[in-house]
Amino acid sequence: MNQKQKKKKKTTKDSFDQLGLNDKILKNLSQAGYEKPSPIQAELIPIAVTGKDCIGQARTGTGKTAAFSLPILQQIDLRRPGIQALILAPTRELSEQVAAEIRKLCPSKSLSLAVLVGGKPVRPQENQLKKGAQIAVGTPGRVIDHINRGNLKLSTLRFAVLDEADRMLDIGFRPDIEKILRKCPKERQTLLLSATLPPPVERLAQRYMNEPVMIDLSENKVSVDAIDQYYVTVDPDRKIKLLSRLLFQERPKQTIVFTRTKRGADKLDRIFSKKLKNVAAIHGDLPQSKRDRVLKKFREGKIRLLIATDVMGRGIDVSGISHIINFDIPEFSDDYVHRIGRVGRLSSDQKGAAFTFVSPDEGDQLTNIENRINHMIQEFRVDDFEAYRPKQPRKKIEKISHVGSTEHLINPDFGDF
Repeated sequence: MNQKQKKKKKTTKDSFDQLGLNDKILKNLSQAGYEKPSPIQAELIPIAVTGKDCIGQARTGTGKTAAFSLPILQQIDLRRPGIQALILAPTRELSEQVAAEIRKLCPSKSLSLAVLVGGKPVRPQENQLKKGAQIAVGTPGRVIDHINRGNLKLSTLRFAVLDEADRMLDIGFRPDIEKILRKCPKERQTLLLSATLPPPVERLAQRYMNEPVMIDLSENKVSVDAIDQYYVTVDPDRKIKLLSRLLFQERPKQTIVFTRTKRGADKLDRIFSKKLKNVAAIHGDLPQSKRDRVLKKFREGKIRLLIATDVMGRGIDVSGISHIINFDIPEFSDDYVHRIGRVGRLSSDQKGAAFTFVSPDEGDQLTNIENRINHMIQEFRVDDFEAYRPKQPRKKIEKISHVGSTEHLINPDFGDF
């Protein structure tokens, strides 16, 4: 984009007191256990506190919420009621997660915050707005609903944030986002955060941002240093058995298994729940109350194996995830970036691992991923297991002795991985 000013990728700022934050926020950060800013925080905060529009490109899980929240909390007027900041996110889970983080980061108890998301009654959200909420966090669809009902008035708005902008566009929120931004005052600060910056996101920024400063920490390597990445060549009919053996061999602390479809997630959940107690699936067709329970248990460590679709995976921010397993190779290489962004958040002396199952006819998709991350993914073999059997000419037709059930695909000695 011609309007963007490129920033250096490397920062020398290693303390929050170097970022232009006031003493109240710094004291609260210290009490909350924030010791050192992440790269995106170190680069974006000093610019955002000056009121400039910013685009922050960095992988998921690098501290983007604090990067955009702290400048807003420093500039917002907590003595004045009415919406001053609107933060849009792709999912209810991520919206609630952002809201919780803002409450933790705010040094004042007088902050009033409304969470505007689907799957929850409208009336309590309406009451939050009527009481003078100063910050609203929500999904585009429900935000539009409140605007249409007259509950959400944007005349006092000073800050607009698009969090996970690429994912919001992926799942069809572009018309709602544009409608919302057109209703916002032109004199505002806009912050856009995204793991990737595809053309639709760039066009959105060009249209609705004012000479934004670009902070690019994506580094095409996509956290190669933080995550060991592998692929496993596998016959489609041996993927379930491979997953079983891989879990038994790796014994992950906590893992997410990604599938392309809701049906695929449910199938794996049914199969593995018969052998393990700490398994759950999450996708958009589940009732909201069940999704909440699953995420709560996962964050508490009570669920070690979570089976998720891409959209739901973006709402998961858990520090203990040690492994990501792509049961289905992602259709788009950017989705691979999003998926493995869930891992690699352990202590500095530990590395996360990402495994991708690749069928013999999916080699081109693997190559596209390697080109996207500028890194050759290593091949991995599970001990004493043949995941891929090259097709051999058959001399005769053999009878199939077992048809239908998939239970036989699971190792009966799988145990507590």
